[in-house]
Amino acid sequence: MKSAEEEYYRSLINRLRSLPDETEWVEFKVNNCEPELIGEYISALSNSAAYCDKEKAYLLWGINDGTHKIEGTKFVPKRAKKGNQELENWLLGNLKPAVDFKFTEIETVSGNVVVMEIPAATSKPTSFRDVEYIRVGTYKKKLRDHPEKERKLWLSFETKPFELRIAKENISASEVTELLDCAAYYTLMKLPLPSNREAIIHNMVDEQFIREMDNGNYEITNMGAMLFAKDLKIFDHLKRKAIRVIQYKGNGRTTAIREQIFTKGYAIQFDDITDYIMTLIPQEEKIEGGRRQVHVMFPKKAVREMLGNIMIHQDLTAHGSGPMMEIFDTKVEASSPGNLLVDVNRIIDTAPHSRNENMASFLRIVDICEERGSGFDRMEEGMSELRIPAPKVETAEDFCRTKLYWYQSLNSWSKEDKIRTCYLATCYYYVNETEVSNAVLRERFGVDAKNMAIISRIIKATIDAVFIKLADKNAALKNRRYVPYWA
Repeated sequence: MKSAEEEYYRSLINRLRSLPDETEWVEFKVNNCEPELIGEYISALSNSAAYCDKEKAYLLWGINDGTHKIEGTKFVPKRAKKGNQELENWLLGNLKPAVDFKFTEIETVSGNVVVMEIPAATSKPTSFRDVEYIRVGTYKKKLRDHPEKERKLWLSFETKPFELRIAKENISASEVTELLDCAAYYTLMKLPLPSNREAIIHNMVDEQFIREMDNGNYEITNMGAMLFAKDLKIFDHLKRKAIRVIQYKGNGRTTAIREQIFTKGYAIQFDDITDYIMTLIPQEEKIEGGRRQVHVMFPKKAVREMLGNIMIHQDLTAHGSGPMMEIFDTKVEASSPGNLLVDVNRIIDTAPHSRNENMASFLRIVDICEERGSGFDRMEEGMSELRIPAPKVETAEDFCRTKLYWYQSLNSWSKEDKIRTCYLATCYYYVNETEVSNAVLRERFGVDAKNMAIISRIIKATIDAVFIKLADKNAALKNRRYVPYWA
């Protein structure tokens, strides 16, 4: 065993021995290694760890359960058997779901100690021989005899989001500050940087970016890594969650001009990514007042919202894919794994259901993301200011994609673009308590009053598509107002 690993287990043993009593997630034995009993304890401790919001539970041999003194044990897991079968294989075959437990033997001056690490149950209670157990105080009981604990255990499976699961464990306080840009947290929060590491660690624990382990070291949560990692590549299962930005020649994906992967945490690099994207977005030249003026073809506020959305709404449990921004000659696309959790047609008036609410909440606090339900509004505002089509959202079972389009003039818009923009503009005005008339929509599309017939045709097409309707069917032509179909 490597010295660092051995030191970890010695520290863990001493930490667990220092507990005033056996807890629901720790059990001490000296030599009692009856296979049936071990199986029952694995079930009970695994379920109790989940119940107590612990990543692991522990069963230790060689320690007196009354005094917590090391007495040594004769139990040698590798030699133990149940009948003719090795103990570990026999236990694995009788546990459901499968439990990735681990035995570790440590020599001490007072005798050998065996540490069994038992992962917490994650999606359903752990059973041994089809019976589920749990700890009640220091006693092992059948779960079915304690319905209140069973109910709370099932609730714990629903309330443990990916963000709060562990990205890296068993690191020291100094390693925390090496892996996470803790100073950036204080900059974003507009707080002074503490003069000592202890205060920094305390704040990181409070924010659930890290958690203290049973041996006194720390573990970094997925949220802590994704927001403040100095390098996401260090966290194996998170490196594909780094933001990718790709620029293409033309409007197809045949020729990529450049690709940039931003490997720092989202909170650290959000502004840098936004600024980088804006440098890639094509610019339009216009002659205004006899002078050449350069205009960016897509609004920065829309780009910020697209970027924020793919960060906080992505399905972090999806493997092999991550959030991506793609820049084309006359369009921008943002995509992320996981389907949209609300109806595409109700995206403006429905508060979004974020998959990653802990991360989203922090990003809202530091003004990186908008308040719940207002992000898409900001995107539509930006597109409206430039008189270009409303964002288009596409979703399927395993992805969500938002598209922004740019056109030289309204004549170039597709019929779908016109109907979508008319509908989403009507939704936007409706939720902001503004009456929608032909004149209001002329302003959105950038059409002069003399061309009001153009807007009338777009309104009719949108009504025919059953996206908007007359607020009052009996109103005179000049007094007609429009509302979304769901109003």
